[in-house]
This record gives sequence, C-alpha cells and structure tokens, in this order.
Amino acid sequence: MATTAIWDVKDNLKRVLDYCANPNKTTNIDFSEYAYQGLNNVLEYTAQDIKTEKQMYVSCLNCEPETSCSEMISTKIRFQKEDGILAFHAYQSFAPNEVSAETAHQIGIEFAQAMWGDRFEVQISTHIDKEHFHNHFVINSVSFVDGKRYKDNKANYRLMRKLSDELCKKYDLSIIKKPRGSSLHYAEWQANQKHKPTERSLICDDIDFAISQSMTYTQFLNKLKEMGYKVKTNVKYTAVCPPNKSNYFRLYKLKSDGSYDEEHIKERILENKTVRYESLQPTITIQKFVFKGDLSKQRKLTGFRALYFKYMYMMGILPQNRASNKRVHFLLREDLRYMNQITKETTLLCKQKIDTIEQLDYKENMAKYQLDSYIKERRCIYNKIKRCRSTETKELLKKDIASLSADIKRLRKEVVLYEGIRKRSVTMKNKLHQIYELEHQQEQKQALKKSKQI
Repeated sequence: MATTAIWDVKDNLKRVLDYCANPNKTTNIDFSEYAYQGLNNVLEYTAQDIKTEKQMYVSCLNCEPETSCSEMISTKIRFQKEDGILAFHAYQSFAPNEVSAETAHQIGIEFAQAMWGDRFEVQISTHIDKEHFHNHFVINSVSFVDGKRYKDNKANYRLMRKLSDELCKKYDLSIIKKPRGSSLHYAEWQANQKHKPTERSLICDDIDFAISQSMTYTQFLNKLKEMGYKVKTNVKYTAVCPPNKSNYFRLYKLKSDGSYDEEHIKERILENKTVRYESLQPTITIQKFVFKGDLSKQRKLTGFRALYFKYMYMMGILPQNRASNKRVHFLLREDLRYMNQITKETTLLCKQKIDTIEQLDYKENMAKYQLDSYIKERRCIYNKIKRCRSTETKELLKKDIASLSADIKRLRKEVVLYEGIRKRSVTMKNKLHQIYELEHQQEQKQALKKSKQI
C-alpha cells in the first residue's frame, strides 16, 4: 500500500529576513541566492545522510545529484521564470515492513520517470529512518524542455495515485481500496475499518446516551446541550456541534443509512417507557491497563507522570479506585484513537522517571546523542565492508551492523516518544482546562436553576 501527496515549495519574506540576519551568513553572501534558499532547503532535507543511509538512496532525473539545485535554478533563469513557486515536493509512503529500501527506491525512480521524467528535473530520495519507508520527490516547477510550469491540479494528482497503484500491483504490494459511493472522508473511512473512534462515531455515542435519557425530542435536545453540545434547530435540518469544536454535523448525515435523522431519533425516544438515569457507556471498547505493585507505597506523582495518569484515568484507560458513573468527556474520548501511543509515552515517563521539562530535555538529548554515535559507527562499518576482501570478516561486520541497527531503531522510537510527550502534554493541559471550565459553567447553571425553583 502506498499513499501519495504533493505540495508546493515557496520562499517567504520571513525566511529571507531570518536568513539575512543569521550572523554566520552575513559575510561574503551572494544575494542572488536568497530567492532560492527554500529550494536548497528542501533538496538538502530530502537527501539527508541520516535518512538515506549516507545518500545510498538518492537519485536524479534530468540532472545530477551534486548539482541538482544549480541546474534547476539555471532552467528558471534560462526561461526567465524565477518568480512564483520554486518547486513541488511530493511524497510516496509504503506500509511498514511491506517493502525493502532497494525496492522502495526503484519504485520511486519508475514513478518519477513516468510522472515527470520527460519534462522536469527531479530528485528522488528514499527515507529509511522510519518503519514505513517513503520516497520524497523534489520537482522543478519549470520544465527544462519548453519552460512551461508544472500544474498541480486534481487531474495530475489523480494520475499520481493511478501510477503509484499500478507500480504497487507490479511489485505485488497492497493498494488502498475504498468502496465506491462512500460519502466519508478517506481518513474517517479508514478509522472505521480499523474500529477506531472518529468524531462522527463519538457524536453518535452521545446521541444514543441522550436518547436513553429522554422521553421527548425537546428533552433529547436539552440533554445534548447539558453535555456541552451546541444545537441548531431553527434550520431545515437539525445540526449539532460537539463541545469545544467549531464544525456542525447534520443529524441525518451522521450515518449513511439515515438511522440518526430526526424521525428515527423520535421513534427511538417513543420506545423509552421509562427514563434510564444510569450511565450508558460508549459503544467503543476501552482497553483497561492494570499496573502491578502497591501504589500506596509509591511517592505522590507530579509533573508529566501525574498529568498522564490523570488523563488516562479520566479517559477510562486506567481503572478507578471506586466506581464512577461519570461519562467520559467528548474531548477525551476522541483521543482513544491514540490510546496505544499515550500508553507508550506513559510507560517511558515511568521508566525514565521524568517529571519536569528539564528532565525531558536531558533524556531526549542523551538519546539523540547516542543515536548519532550509533549511526556514525554503523557508517564506519559500512565503509569497512566496502574495503574488506575477507568473507569471514564481512560476515562479522554485518552482525555488528545488525546489532547497531536494532539499537538505532529502538532509539529512534524513543526520540519520537519524547517529541510526542512534549507536544501532547500541552494538548492534555488545554483539554483538561477546557473540561474544568465547561463543568464549572454547568454547575453554575444548575445552581441558578435550583435557586429559581426555590
């Protein structure tokens, strides 16, 4: 299975100003290069040694790898088209463990040749620093043949998808299959296939709960409002907006079979003979995690660990000390799709005993330093193998490479987790604060309502 994407590479004033203000670049600068800094940046990024195993998987069409940037610039100057979009950056990603680095790169070359090879200069780089090998393509925006610009439109993107799928079939790789007539966005359809929660499925869960607690359609709408939803009723089709979201969803469009339109909801409400006040749990299965050991003997958690544990308790991932009828908030339930990643990050925080941002920075820097040293050591061994003539020695060196590769893979995953913790912790704090504010507002409304009744 290969996914594709393409976007344009543009320069901007801020980057030029930052580039000019860099003290390391303010002496003997060629000002003619300013406009092409963005192009040079993307070419350098896609051909990084760390990502391509010292550029073993970097190729070019209609230009040379060493001079690809200058050749692309020359083409622009020759046809007097130095303004506008500098280049296009395309992407082709394969499923984890589905293809070797050599095959991925060969597919990338054939793909680039079929898509752009007859008119444009292209750099192809295969990145193998992630579990899913992926190709990067940097395409000059101006053709070296006739000087015409490349058109990044829907027709060309459909052609990209078609060529990519044809090559996947040629090399016996899986392709993305989406049923015809589906009105869902592909990402949502894919999440449904993997039985992961989506925004629509979470809304449906809340609607099911509101229906179970209502005897009339008005009570149903009021229940949704109590749960933090905004409801549009003075329109042709009733629409709802989840808590702290901006997009409205029409009820009849939540499911393709129309089972959540107004008429079906009213029929289900009429079936309620009595109002059920007990909490209706979401239809999403939540995996429980049990930590062994006596937590009472552990010191009180603070910082990152306290934040993650509180978040997991509120999501229902970790069991509570006492039974709670409180429904998991919408903002937390939507993160159930990232449950495995959150538990990995929590495990790393506990294993490394990280509570503060300083500790996180230190551990991340240590992991990056060790990762760089292992990569350099592996490169040296690769060079030794090239010069070595003894088969026995080569086999021993290959074993060393295998061992280093395992350590590199582990450290890369660890670095990704550190980066994830840094970003997710901010999101967690914001969501918990939003939930606190919403609950506080709800309590105030209920208190005011009771005071009026008295």
